[in-house]
Amino acid sequence: MALKKLPTVILRAGEDRRVRSGHPWAFSNEILMDADAKAIPAGSLATLRAPGGEALGVCTFNPHSLIAARLLTTNPEAQVDALFFGRLLTRAAALRDRLVGVPYYRLIHAEADGMPGVIVDRFGDSFVVQVNTAGMDALTPVILEALEAEFSPRTIILKNDSPVRVLEGLPREVVVAKGEAGSIELIENDARFVADLSGGQKTGWFYDQRDNRRFMAGLAKDARVLDAYCYSGGFGVLAATRGAKSVLCLDRSQPALDAAQKAVELNKVDKIVSLQKGEVFETLEKQKPRSYEVVICDPPAFVKNRKDLKIGAQGYRKLVRLAAPLVTKGGFFFVASCSHLVDVPLFAEQVRRGLRDAERTGRILLSSGAALDHPIHPGLPETAYLKAMVLQLD
Repeated sequence: MALKKLPTVILRAGEDRRVRSGHPWAFSNEILMDADAKAIPAGSLATLRAPGGEALGVCTFNPHSLIAARLLTTNPEAQVDALFFGRLLTRAAALRDRLVGVPYYRLIHAEADGMPGVIVDRFGDSFVVQVNTAGMDALTPVILEALEAEFSPRTIILKNDSPVRVLEGLPREVVVAKGEAGSIELIENDARFVADLSGGQKTGWFYDQRDNRRFMAGLAKDARVLDAYCYSGGFGVLAATRGAKSVLCLDRSQPALDAAQKAVELNKVDKIVSLQKGEVFETLEKQKPRSYEVVICDPPAFVKNRKDLKIGAQGYRKLVRLAAPLVTKGGFFFVASCSHLVDVPLFAEQVRRGLRDAERTGRILLSSGAALDHPIHPGLPETAYLKAMVLQLD
């Protein structure tokens, strides 16, 4: 779309400093919401301008959203088309190929890869796309055109079922844009797993824990391992392939356990791994103390909105209180939080309190976040949602 056809969105006086410093968002209270701005259809491309009229770049605009403008490029003359997105996809793929080495990774991580509100996970020649903003939703046909041109995918799933879409006035839906829905094999850390691209959680697999899984598997040789909230077996099955003596994978979801069982079979570790269905808190309470040299707890988000922050954060304290007693003296304990509202200091405090409640002490060996194919935009450090800690317990 040519520049002259784009509507203009103007920042209020004194509100351009943050965007100029590299932040990719402008909030609705920072924008001059006059009649012209309010009349712009949600999801439109627009030229973002400073109060004095200087063009700061091209953005997507939604006058009905708190995050009203999301910057796509600081070049106000950029043509936002399939070639534009193709360049972003090519750059992102080159980086992931270098970092990961196999075509199973997060290809696009939203703002960090120049595509605000868009997630693309790659499973070989199959792609799962999640679009969470009105602007990128309107551009989805162009994004798919670029994806087709760059990769010639066999399958494309639009996994647009995230609750955040409602905030943008978008429907929640799962659409097979190309190919067929269903499960697919993937390779991670030289092991084989199964992901349900259309029916699984999020995009079907959590690539964000790849590096943490590898680290914990390195501690698992000759160990008894408990993998709580195992989902599809990413931690537990990998530990089994790296020499664990025994692995118990625990989850309340039968479809998750079914996927984990397939991973057990693919990696021929059926004599090492056992699966158990149950609520994690209840099951942990029934376990014998100091039964495992390695305990892994990778729960779903306990905090999904700000009003639940206090109570939800205490869930991590309770989890640590229940899980830490199961670790042998000198054993290793992994705990993570994917709640973006729980920041690093708050998470660390809940872990500390949980250890105190469990009357255990130890030392932190590693504090980490998401894998390297989940880069963070320098202007959005708060989007570093994943926190993880590895401790050795006394």
